[in-house]
Amino acid sequence: MSYGLEAPVLVLNRHYQPVRVTRARRALMLLYAGAARALDAAYEAYDFEAWVRASVDSLEESVGTSSGPLRIPRVVLLASYARVPRTTLRLSRRNVYLRDDYTCQYCGRREASRDLNLDHVMPRSRGGRATWENLVTSCKHCNFKKGSHTPEDAGMRLLCTPRRPTWRVAATLEALPRRFVEWEPFVQDVAAE
Repeated sequence: MSYGLEAPVLVLNRHYQPVRVTRARRALMLLYAGAARALDAAYEAYDFEAWVRASVDSLEESVGTSSGPLRIPRVVLLASYARVPRTTLRLSRRNVYLRDDYTCQYCGRREASRDLNLDHVMPRSRGGRATWENLVTSCKHCNFKKGSHTPEDAGMRLLCTPRRPTWRVAATLEALPRRFVEWEPFVQDVAAE
């Protein structure tokens, strides 16, 4: 699948820590302005001129320019930005499903989103609120079985305690479902946080 200028690009700070995921259009503007360098598959850094001169592999995604094809970088390294931002991830059905990897937190079955529900661990009827710590992904069967009970009252156990995702998880979730092998060294331990 080709995304062109909408392709996701991982942005690293100058210490090679993930900052966010942006679109190729923005990444190429940063590269052109000298605010970032593109990293190739071997993690060698290129400024804009060197990136333009680099050969375009027919297997890699590129965009057409008046000078010929321009390869879309998968990772860019910011030249001077050192901070790691503390971003918040919006609480939504999709983001809870992503956090839980589309997996029922009671039975462990991985389902398509159309076959999933959001479950309030502490039911709304008992004062449970819609928060990261109180919402989990559940399959329709488990959601029906639990009903308006707590997991303990229903004789069910959560696979893991629901938590607010960290900024690194937010950066990774933002990129889904498209994640590239070039990102792995920078985001591989994110899920463990």
